[in-house]
Amino acid sequence: MKNSGGSQRLFWIVGGPVIALDILTKLLAVRYLPPHPLKILGDWLTLQLVFNPGAAFGIHVGTYSRWVFLVLAIVALIVLGSMVRHTKPGDYIRLIALGLVCGGAVGNLIDRIRSSRGVVDFIDVGIGVHRWPTFNVADSAVTVGAVVLAFVLWMEGREEEGAGRVEASGPTEAS
Repeated sequence: MKNSGGSQRLFWIVGGPVIALDILTKLLAVRYLPPHPLKILGDWLTLQLVFNPGAAFGIHVGTYSRWVFLVLAIVALIVLGSMVRHTKPGDYIRLIALGLVCGGAVGNLIDRIRSSRGVVDFIDVGIGVHRWPTFNVADSAVTVGAVVLAFVLWMEGREEEGAGRVEASGPTEAS
């Protein structure tokens, strides 16, 4: 089913600012962060500039990581773009989720294209030696969007499964 232009506008309203905010925060991080961690909320939240040549959580596939993940990101964006075009009009949660995922993917893709050093990460959370991998605004958008999209797709599957059971059982007679 093709999506209406009005509904697709929501996708761009979400994805566009994610890209802009991601680019802006990465530029600020590269320009202003000191070479040592900057404590924001004690040890729990620090800002630390890291260049990640791999993928999420430091996944690395050797010297060709930049190009492998660049191609994978483009393929993912093509698939996600198809999902946007086939989203039912009025399915706002799905469009918001897709906007978050695509906006974040584009933000990190821009880093992969413009720098051989890798994606700029700078948000570091944890306690003591127990740290989450350093991330950025794009990573946050992708994560939140992917969780919401997984839930939406799961609910769609349950609805289709329920509709299939009703169709299979046929009409019922009133007593």
